[in-house]
Amino acid sequence: MPYLWTPSADSFLGPAGTRHDSSPPPTEPEDGAPLLRLELWPHRSLKGKGFSAAIWLMFLGGLIPIVPFIGTIAFWVLLIFMMTALTALWTALRRSDRDRLREELLIWHDRVTLSHWPEKGARLDWQANPYWLRLSLHPSNGKVEQYLTLKGGGPEHTREVELGAFLSPEERERLYDELSRVVGRLKTG
Repeated sequence: MPYLWTPSADSFLGPAGTRHDSSPPPTEPEDGAPLLRLELWPHRSLKGKGFSAAIWLMFLGGLIPIVPFIGTIAFWVLLIFMMTALTALWTALRRSDRDRLREELLIWHDRVTLSHWPEKGARLDWQANPYWLRLSLHPSNGKVEQYLTLKGGGPEHTREVELGAFLSPEERERLYDELSRVVGRLKTG
């Protein structure tokens, strides 16, 4: 799952199967730290051994059609094209790992903040009061299935933001369920 609750959402909500009003309300840490932190990130292409295996597989596979031409000019021409393709694969995989698109949702008793770090550009922030916070899981908007949004800001001005656009529809559904339970616990606690 490309997201992580810190501490776990289950520890915030109490044991599974218990009613929210029967467990004690969560307490705010003394140092002003959030009650919960949710970090989201997109799936990464390859890491470590997978990256090495892909590069070696491409190199060895690229040598198969070139070996019969050893000792000819065609060998060197084909080798240049094969190494260019290998360099392009290497660059694309490394760039994919360098892109640090991520989102962070911080939850306190009195506010919820969402920070979005795009691949390029400055950090984008959004803030709302948990009392006014509404979660929506839209069935489909034409391009994205299970479109997850947060809406907040009070009755006079609401701003809607997307959460976890890079997650799969199943992951967004699961996140919606977990986040609904957390927000419900905040509103009742």
